[in-house]
Amino acid sequence: MRLGMIGLGRMGGNMVRRLRKSEIDVVAFSHTPASVEALCRETGSIPATSVEDLVGKLSSPRIIWLMIPAAATDAQISEIVPFLSKGDILIDGGNSYYHDDIRRARELSPKGIHYLDVGTSGGVWGLERGYCQMIGGETEVVKLLDPVFRALAPGRSAAPPTPERAKAGRAGTAEEGYLHCGPAGAGHFVKMVHNGIEYGLMAAYAEGFNILRNAGIGKRSHEIDAETAPLRHPDHYSYDMKLEDIAELWRRGSVVASWLLDLSASELARDPELSAFHGRVSDSGEGRWTVSAAIDEGVPAPVLATALFSRFESQGKADFADKILSAMRHAFGGHLEKPT
Repeated sequence: MRLGMIGLGRMGGNMVRRLRKSEIDVVAFSHTPASVEALCRETGSIPATSVEDLVGKLSSPRIIWLMIPAAATDAQISEIVPFLSKGDILIDGGNSYYHDDIRRARELSPKGIHYLDVGTSGGVWGLERGYCQMIGGETEVVKLLDPVFRALAPGRSAAPPTPERAKAGRAGTAEEGYLHCGPAGAGHFVKMVHNGIEYGLMAAYAEGFNILRNAGIGKRSHEIDAETAPLRHPDHYSYDMKLEDIAELWRRGSVVASWLLDLSASELARDPELSAFHGRVSDSGEGRWTVSAAIDEGVPAPVLATALFSRFESQGKADFADKILSAMRHAFGGHLEKPT
């Protein structure tokens, strides 16, 4: 089997490497020729100098996987489509909004071009760990591409099997690390919610470690503004917590163990103060889309919404609101801001 990969960044490049390990031929293209040349030399992939060149090096039905930013996907599809024929397959493995997937599938269908949306999770660790893939599109096309999904997936060894699934006769590709979730848009819908949950999990860890970090505040009670942060029992908060050790402890036998905790433990081991980070947390859009879907469905999602709004706050978008609060306190009670 041979496919074309457009986009050779942090994930696309490693996906090519993983595909080549399974002896799947790859025609690689990027708008950075140097990256194409280097990757093809390393992996034995076939370099392409343009989209037209890439399509010309594929046989029908042509399979083209896009691993590019969501904002660039429509433009890239428009560039590719004139070179495609009936039966060809386009795969968007980026983080597109599932509404766009539904539209694209409808637009491409009259041309006989199949469109799959594949929510791909694995990040920079995907080459080693494999990529969890959430797939949307036509059943027969998904089946045709099974060797590709299987090559990219983590495989059954990534996690112990859930015994109840086998007993209930529910075994399938989910155990391998990929799943056909439904028609167009379903893959990115599942990935969207996946990322929304990720926001909540990350926020919970961050808040918990922050509480632990401040558990010694009683030793510094003279520094506390008694008006805004009264501390009646300083002796209740006289601990010197080693966050790097607690993170390592929780990785073993704890109900809060997870890969996110593993990554946190690694960062804390390197630098317990995390001095390389400033605390501005970006949001890629998927958290917003998840909360929007919850609103449309009338489903409560307070944890995910709060986690999203916390990211906005970290970006400085609460600064003016905080000024309003400070101004009101001064206006009704004469309270002056404590100097920073």
